[in-house]
Formats: sequence, C-alpha cells, structure tokens
Amino acid sequence: MSSSTSKPSVGLLASTVGLTLLLTVVPSIAQKKAAEKPRETVAKPMTDKQRKAKEARLKKELETPWKKWQNEDVSYIITDEERKAFKQFQTDEEREQFVESFWLRRDPTPDTVENEFKEEHYRRIAYANEHYASGIPGWKSDRGRIYITFGPADEIESHPSGGSYQRPSAEGGGTTSTYPFEDWRYRYIEGIGNDVMIEFVDPTMTGEYRMTMDPSEKDALLYVPNAGLTLSEQMGLSSKTARFQRTDGTHLGTPLGGTPASMNQFSRLEQFAKLQKPPAIKFKDLEAVVNSRITFNILPMLVRIDYIRVTETSVLANITVQFENKDLQFQSKEGLQKSVINMLGRITTMTRRPVTNFEKSLEINIAPEMLTKMTTQRSIYQQSVPLAPGRYRLNVVAKDVIGGNLNNYEIALDVPHFDDEKLASSSLILADTIEKLPIKSIGGGMFAIGDTKVRPRLGDKFNRDEKMGIYMQLYNFLPDEKTQKPSGSIAYEISKVGSTDKVLEFSEDIAKIPNASASQVTVEKLLPLKALNPGTYTLKVKATDAKGNQSLQQQTNFTVN
Repeated sequence: MSSSTSKPSVGLLASTVGLTLLLTVVPSIAQKKAAEKPRETVAKPMTDKQRKAKEARLKKELETPWKKWQNEDVSYIITDEERKAFKQFQTDEEREQFVESFWLRRDPTPDTVENEFKEEHYRRIAYANEHYASGIPGWKSDRGRIYITFGPADEIESHPSGGSYQRPSAEGGGTTSTYPFEDWRYRYIEGIGNDVMIEFVDPTMTGEYRMTMDPSEKDALLYVPNAGLTLSEQMGLSSKTARFQRTDGTHLGTPLGGTPASMNQFSRLEQFAKLQKPPAIKFKDLEAVVNSRITFNILPMLVRIDYIRVTETSVLANITVQFENKDLQFQSKEGLQKSVINMLGRITTMTRRPVTNFEKSLEINIAPEMLTKMTTQRSIYQQSVPLAPGRYRLNVVAKDVIGGNLNNYEIALDVPHFDDEKLASSSLILADTIEKLPIKSIGGGMFAIGDTKVRPRLGDKFNRDEKMGIYMQLYNFLPDEKTQKPSGSIAYEISKVGSTDKVLEFSEDIAKIPNASASQVTVEKLLPLKALNPGTYTLKVKATDAKGNQSLQQQTNFTVN
C-alpha cells in the first residue's frame, strides 16, 4: 500500500485565484445589500436533505487512502493495538513509518529486500477477488476473509450445486438435499488448534457463501415436514420437531452414539470467535521496533548528520544529537540534581540489514542552585561512524530515564562517494566551537575531526555576541606541476534571506591556507556576528580550482538573534 501527494491542478489554481478576487468584491456588495434589507438573526434549521448531504460530504472527506489501507488492505490482519495506535497519528509521515514497520514486523526474512509476507498477503487478496466474488468483492466475503487470513486450506470438500447429500453420523446420518456449501479443513492454525473444520453455505443460491457454526444450515429440507430425515428420526427414536428445541444454536438431528467433542457448542463458538481475530504475529523479535515506532515524539531532540571523507571507500558520518535541558526531568539525589538520558542508535541498510549500533548514557549532575541556569542550556552528544558510500537508515531512540519520555527519530543517511578525479567537499558545518585539540586528544573524543574540535550548532541559530564557526574540507585539487601545491581561491558571501544585497563578501588564496595540499584543504573560520542585524542569512562558500578548471559551491542558512 502506498500513498502520494498530488500537486494542485491548473484548474484548482485558477479557481483559487478566482475565489480570491471574488472575496475582494463580495464584501462591498454584501454591505450595500445589508443597508437595504434587515439581516436575519435567527438561523434556519437544516432540512433532512441538507443534513444528509452534509453527512455524505463528511463521509467522503474521511475516505482517505489511509482509511482504505486500514479498513481494506489489512482489515483482517491488523491487531486491535495496532489499529488503536494508527488512529492516534496526526501526520502522514507518522502513518508511513507505521505502515513500514507493520509489514516489517511480519517479514519472515527482514534481512532481505523482499517481504514475503506482504507479497503473499496481496496475492491472497487478488486470488480472493478472482475466485470468491459474488454481489460483493471477493475479499469481503467470508471465504475471502479466511483465505486472506490463513491461506489456502489443506483440504476442500466442495458442493457447488448442492443436491443429494449423505450426512455424516455426527450430524445424525440419513440423506437430505443441501444448498451449495464447502467444507475447508486446516491441519493446524496457530492460536486455534489442529484439524480445524470451517463450513461455508450459500443458502441464497447467489454465490455468496457464509461461514456458519450450524452444520444444519446447509440442509435445504430442514423446514420441509417428513423430508430429509436423520437415521434416528427414521427409526422413530426422535422427531424432526426436536431439532428446533435444541439449545446449542443448531438444528441438527440427534446423532446415534452421542455428540462428538468436535460438535460441542462451546468448542464451535470458541473456534468461530478465534477465526474472526487477526492471526498471531510470529516475529516477536521485531516487536520492539514497532512499539518504538508507534510512540509519539514527546522528548524533543535535534539530530544532525555531517560527512567527512576518510578514503575513497570510507566516509565518517558524524551523528550529533542535541537536547534542550528544559525538556529534561531532574531528580534530587545525594545533594545534587540529576538527569539521565539513555540513547540507542541503530544503522541499517535500506533493506534493514544491521550495519552497526551505538549506545550512550548522558548524565547531568549539578548543584541545586545551578539548576535554573542549567535548564537554559543544551546537552549535546556526537557519535562518529565510518561507512561505505551508499544509502542507509538511522534510528536514534532516546529516553529520559527519570521523566519516562522518549523519542524515536528516523532519517535516511545518504553517504556520498568522493571521486578522486573530481573537486569535492565535506559537509559545510556551522559550529559554535572550533579549536585545536591537545596532542593527546587528537583523533579521539566527541566533536574531534583530525586535530580540531568542531562542535556543530544544531538549529544554526547564533546570538550577535557570538562568533560563528565555519568548517569544511575540500578535496582533489589539481596540483601545480612544479610545487605540487593547490592553486585557486575560496570566496565567502553572506546575504540576508529575501534580499540580493550582500552583507559580507571576502575571499582568500588557497595557497595561503595553513597545511593546504592538493588532496585536502581545510577551512576553519570564526566569524564575528556583531555587524549583522537580527534575521536569517544565507552563507555561500565557493571553491575554485584554478589548475583543474573546476569549482563547487556549498550554502546554508543561519539565524542571528
């Protein structure tokens, strides 16, 4: 099941423009008429026709693709808990994630591209529509529902025309005439049991078979006096009227030798009820995934991904997570105020093959008198993960241990491939800290990129009294044949969003950048923001390779408070 959001048509845009123009004219007309005629102040009740029309319009509005997915596509296999959770979602993004995890939860081979369960489910729907349709679509019929839910029966006894029928002894024996019916036998159904017999009867002779608990429902002579008698009735041991005095919900004749356990009314009722329920979910190891997916994002956090080249076949993905301390719960313990966040990160391929996991517990311990100040600050964590170029999924699950709030954040990782023959760059990082690391800390710890500490500013918002860090790596300049040094320039341009006027513009010679080489040039800048008025700006960084006759540009927005 998939959904798409269509763009507004030309006709719709035209009608919207027309409506806008109309609305500018209508008030003056309405005001003129109001002066001529007294306004009615008593609302008139809607007529039955108007009310029904309104209800029909509302019902049509509610018939969304998501409603169709829930009530048609997976109507028989979605659990009550899943249905309840699905109804609480407010956005299409949440619904899409749920649908994805719904199928994943049932996938027998989650490490492969194919989801055999999903493919088989839609194959069954197609089969049911082709073979069990009558006055209603096949998937809506009782046979269709059982087939879609439990698959093809192991044995089917079919009587498509009804006619003469020799009853089994459990139903009283004897010969009668029947309506069309089918008996389906499943050797085993999980959650129901072994040797499951299901009977479908078409008493209206229209092709619409109904599942029944009463084997006598197929008896076409049931209400015909002295016709279709059972063995005990033929022998005078019972009468046909006795069938209608039974209290087990059937009109069966009394069988010779007693009623078998399989015909017990409570057993039949229990089986009938279980057949109405969705099948059990087999793959319990995936329940944690769907449970986290259907939890609302009530612990706010920001996540940022930056990519730094390591080799041609390896890229460092820096995953930075930020929490506002005001969103965390603190608890007094041993004279301190303490907050704890447990965090789990999981990277998989797009087909859900596990790649790597990381776990971290973030603790804040402060004196009570510092709590007010602490809640105005942020807690930031970073994990560096080496990955091969390609597309991945990242899930970050974070839980406030004290408050109980949690969040499950999912994003696609598009890890770039850096071609040795082409000018390329890392992510453009706006940072609140750029500083050289002590020798003993080089290459280790959070926010370390080589010998520099680069702490990204998530949200890209700065105050005027701060300095904004600019960090970027540039790769693959064509070296000078004699000096083997890169030749070119880097131009910086800042303009206010919505304006073409440049607020700040400068450039620098690549050859003068410390430690610049043809293979890599590192940009590390701290830009004072005092000269910028509050607002949102665009930063453009353009690198030009004079020897290779190549250029590239990176840009990002930032806000000055």
